[in-house]
Amino acid sequence: MQIEIKVPDLGDAHDVKVIDLAVKAGDTLRVDQTLLTIETDKASMDVPATHAGVVKEVKIKVGDKVSEGTVVLLLEAAEGAPPAKSAPKAPAKAEAPAPKPAP
Repeated sequence: MQIEIKVPDLGDAHDVKVIDLAVKAGDTLRVDQTLLTIETDKASMDVPATHAGVVKEVKIKVGDKVSEGTVVLLLEAAEGAPPAKSAPKAPAKAEAPAPKPAP
């Protein structure tokens, strides 16, 4: 299955410069492996992989400006690879029975 790997939420930052690419087409990725490094006015940060698999195509290059949702690369997901981590779901609360009035 082919997956688009995108830039995650960058907070208030937009049009952030790509200063390093750590992967290329044909590379095998593992979850949390660094894909690229971006730099804002205040800091630089690594963007990790959310899925494991083989890089089919890198869609950006060093010097490009990216924002949240920009497609970084196309990945052929590893067989049986789990989906990206998602926010944990709160367990459903069981409704407690209403207390019985005292006689």
